[in-house]
Amino acid sequence: MKEIQGGICAAKGYKAAGVHCGIRKNHFKADLALVTSEVRAAGAACYTTNKVYGAPIVIDRKHLADGYAQAIVVNSGNANTCAPGGEQLALDVCGLVAKELGIPAEDVLPSSTGVIGQAMSLEPFAAGVPMAAAQLDHSPEAAHAAATAIMTTDTHAKEYALEFTLGGKTCRLGAMAKGSGMIHPNMATMLLFMTTDAAMAPAVLQQALSQVVPATFNQISVDGDTSTNDTVILLANGLAENQPVEAGTPDYDTFVAALTTVAEHLCRELAGDGEGATKLLECQVVNAPSLEVARAVSRSVICSSLFKAAMFGADANWGRILCAIGYTPGDFDISKIKVWLSSAAGEVYVCENARHHEYSEEEAAKVLAEKEITILIDMGSGSQSAKAWGCDLTYDYVKINGDYRT
Repeated sequence: MKEIQGGICAAKGYKAAGVHCGIRKNHFKADLALVTSEVRAAGAACYTTNKVYGAPIVIDRKHLADGYAQAIVVNSGNANTCAPGGEQLALDVCGLVAKELGIPAEDVLPSSTGVIGQAMSLEPFAAGVPMAAAQLDHSPEAAHAAATAIMTTDTHAKEYALEFTLGGKTCRLGAMAKGSGMIHPNMATMLLFMTTDAAMAPAVLQQALSQVVPATFNQISVDGDTSTNDTVILLANGLAENQPVEAGTPDYDTFVAALTTVAEHLCRELAGDGEGATKLLECQVVNAPSLEVARAVSRSVICSSLFKAAMFGADANWGRILCAIGYTPGDFDISKIKVWLSSAAGEVYVCENARHHEYSEEEAAKVLAEKEITILIDMGSGSQSAKAWGCDLTYDYVKINGDYRT
């Protein structure tokens, strides 16, 4: 497989647009994205585990009940969560999209992101949906416009695409995502949309997505807050004309590998763009006694506020790593744990058998001064591995969230 350009429009048959329609107060920021497929596509999705969830998720679940969809409409600036008339507004937005595209409203999937608990008006959508529909295009520029329109506190648009082969046919998988704050395992505060031209039945597509999410999107943390609107949607329109992928086949494994590659790339993008972040942190756990322990330990380290603060200060305070490992739920032995800290500047071995390993503080400071830091934990008690992604904790995180609504 190889990386290609085009983002959400990389696969055959998809178009996108991003416009400003007035939901956001800043008239220079796009706030409405539209993504469409030429034909009905198989659909799969995963959502937030928060008991409080946005009105669009209610509608998405209903509209994907038959396993198919043809359009995605996304707004930023307002989460449409805990707001009066939220579900009806989401339905009305689907109706506007359906009218412009000539498709059933039940084939439209809405998503929203932004401030929770504020009422929304249909008026901006009534103006913005026709505008977006008129600008729909297959170009990389259109894909980028859509990716930009779904941003909130993100500092840059997040896009990625791959090309691979299924059954002798060239297939493509493209994606766009948003997420910066309120990111925590069990999704993140993210909206993430993927499109592929591979042919796949809805049940197989859902199986693939549900297989990839726990190892990727559920392994991100910026601040310990699980959002109300987290949504991952995957569409597959079959225009690559491959034989429909079946579970348990080599083609299925290839598709899952492509999906995992895209997901891991976007995990790094999302975590590295955490609110106020200056560093991307990736925790790799190897030789763990079980997959559950490997995932839990990597998350504990990434979620530790003390460790995140140490990374901001380029302080090789490995004791905070051991502390986070130690309070991780589960039954496992810590006596053989080894820890390394590495980056483009080199590597330092800081802990052996859960005890101090001699290292140079000067070398450690150089390693931790880089923008991307890897924490490698060898548990020495099994064969399972996992990764988790996060960022450092900075002064700016508090500044950003202290006046988020204003």
